[in-house]
Amino acid sequence: MNELVSIVMPVYNAEKFITATMDCVVAQTYENWELLMVEDSSKDATVSVIENYIRERQETRIRLITSPDKLGAARARNKALTEAKGRFITYLDADDLWNPDKLEKEIAFLTSKEAAFAFTGYEFGDENAVGTGKVVHVPEKLTYKQALKNTTIFTSTVMFDTEKIEKSLLEMPIIESEDTALWWKILRKGYAAYGLDENLVTYRRPSKSLSSNKFRAIRRIWNLYRKAEKLDVFRSAWYFCFWAFRAVKRRV
Repeated sequence: MNELVSIVMPVYNAEKFITATMDCVVAQTYENWELLMVEDSSKDATVSVIENYIRERQETRIRLITSPDKLGAARARNKALTEAKGRFITYLDADDLWNPDKLEKEIAFLTSKEAAFAFTGYEFGDENAVGTGKVVHVPEKLTYKQALKNTTIFTSTVMFDTEKIEKSLLEMPIIESEDTALWWKILRKGYAAYGLDENLVTYRRPSKSLSSNKFRAIRRIWNLYRKAEKLDVFRSAWYFCFWAFRAVKRRV
């Protein structure tokens, strides 16, 4: 198979690590891809770093899309989605890294399952993207109700097959934790997400502000249950308990 893969990447103030992230895409063993980088009004040298990279390597597969206005991650991804030409849609955050065989293995897995939606395992990395040894294993399959209890699907591991799912359904909701809201929206439609339990991604986590991030995550996930999924307080609390347990388990 040599179908085109569209890689969607919002970019904001990423000058310190964007070169390494582009390198991991260029190093993919599956070579038929386009990288759609939506530069979201960065205040650092992100744009010049990307432009220099494209020019010096003559890398025509990388497209820099700029925005005069601040979009935020959800709108930036949606902007890239409208310009994506590939059969397969996948996401990579600007500070995360893929193993060289990530695309090759995930495409093979997704097509073998004849599925629309796949995700993989991943490893937490430090602020330098050095693996900590904490690998997140993923289940074989997640349905909507299972996913409400288990938010283990990580953005930089996800892939969709647009021959199996309408591209318009992949638009991210404009809400905090828009990625999780999208997975739930798709699963609610009756699709299932298939997990490739192999560590193919490094999730870079800066050391600063981890405690405040936890409080924001709690607020965001509660709002998703109540506002996006419109669950009552009892069911929200029920699913939230499972989410909290698994969130702690992934990180310890």
